[in-house]
Amino acid sequence: MTKSITLSKVVLAGAGPGDPDLITVKAFRYLTTADVLVVDRLVDHSLLNYAKLGVKIFFVGKEGGNPNSFTQENINQLLVSEAKSGKLVLRLKGGDVSFFSNIFSELETLVENHIPYEIIPGVTSASGAAACAGIPLTARNYSNSVRFLSYTHPETIDEQQMNELARTEDTLVFFMAAKNVRQLVGSLVAQDITSDKWIAVIEEATTPNQRVTVLPISSFTETTRDIKFRSPAMIIIGKVSQLHHRFHWVTNEDKDSSFFPSIDQTILKTKVA
Repeated sequence: MTKSITLSKVVLAGAGPGDPDLITVKAFRYLTTADVLVVDRLVDHSLLNYAKLGVKIFFVGKEGGNPNSFTQENINQLLVSEAKSGKLVLRLKGGDVSFFSNIFSELETLVENHIPYEIIPGVTSASGAAACAGIPLTARNYSNSVRFLSYTHPETIDEQQMNELARTEDTLVFFMAAKNVRQLVGSLVAQDITSDKWIAVIEEATTPNQRVTVLPISSFTETTRDIKFRSPAMIIIGKVSQLHHRFHWVTNEDKDSSFFPSIDQTILKTKVA
């Protein structure tokens, strides 16, 4: 469905999982016409080269343990103030806006302030990671269902829930789990997860720094003892993860630096010629 681009609204759009070529055509169209960009940390900055001259670019990334992280409340108020000044605002998020992106909070704020908005889906980090790791999330004789979960706060999954996750035949995809992946594996092993389940850790998926680690879940903790997994990383657990060894097509890049820069104190830039 084609709609004309109007002023004085907020467009919430997914930029994709990292590779700038994975942004959608519609999101890219808004990128080139917006007056204001409000950009997450996990957005490739090369995309910003296509923004128009004079655009205001606000960097509002969040990063665990970084005091320069933007608060969600500050982001909400920024969207309101810029839209009320008559600007076309593009809120550009990593992945897809509907997956663990705080879109609910931003939508509530926009509705409360009577600000028009549009939502543009993007390629989620889960599908980007799975594709670039050669792992079908569902596959005949392996899994016919998939679940998407967050593991930022392990305490939100109780023992009963963990037991059910250990026993399901569904593919489990965990967002924001790099820091706690060994705790996650330990909890599943403690609940007697079956030996035919494998785990894939896909770090910085779809970027030049992508690194994939795939192992039987039973040997994961011991084998990866000396590995420090970089964030962002997608965790895929299930029988399908072993298919990586048959279908992988991207070579691992063992780089020390992160593709996505750490947050600094730079909040606002204006694009000039």
